[in-house]
Amino acid sequence: MALHHLEDFAVGQTFSAGPLRIEEDDIKRFAGEFDPQPFHLDNEAAGNSFFRGLAASGWHTAAITMRLLVGSDIRPAGGIIGAGFEELRWPRPVRPGDALHIESEVLEVRPSRSKPEQGMVKVRTTTLNQKNETVQVSVGNLVVFRRPPTA
Repeated sequence: MALHHLEDFAVGQTFSAGPLRIEEDDIKRFAGEFDPQPFHLDNEAAGNSFFRGLAASGWHTAAITMRLLVGSDIRPAGGIIGAGFEELRWPRPVRPGDALHIESEVLEVRPSRSKPEQGMVKVRTTTLNQKNETVQVSVGNLVVFRRPPTA
């Protein structure tokens, strides 16, 4: 698959990837290392929590989203280089057995004023479960390189 330079991106363009299934062991393993709260680690504690059952950490959902983005056909030249998020929401928890997929849409493409070899692409990425319920929404800016001038 070809790499996309800044000039290849256009507002409204879409990209997708997935699904990737998340199991109970995945949720507990990630939480044990990065977000060791009872509602991510223990079924009984999770059942008595705000989540009313075992739920993946939002950071786990973000990491899965990143994995799906890397496997998608967005493929910016230079890699997926984040310059920050304008929005990051988790409207619904990820549960054991969920199969996640992503849908990304280009919202803005702008060349850099100070670095002529690159620009920014603003992308909204929605992560959904197997029921097409939204589990994460992010709006982020990616650094994307311009096509090198021909000699």
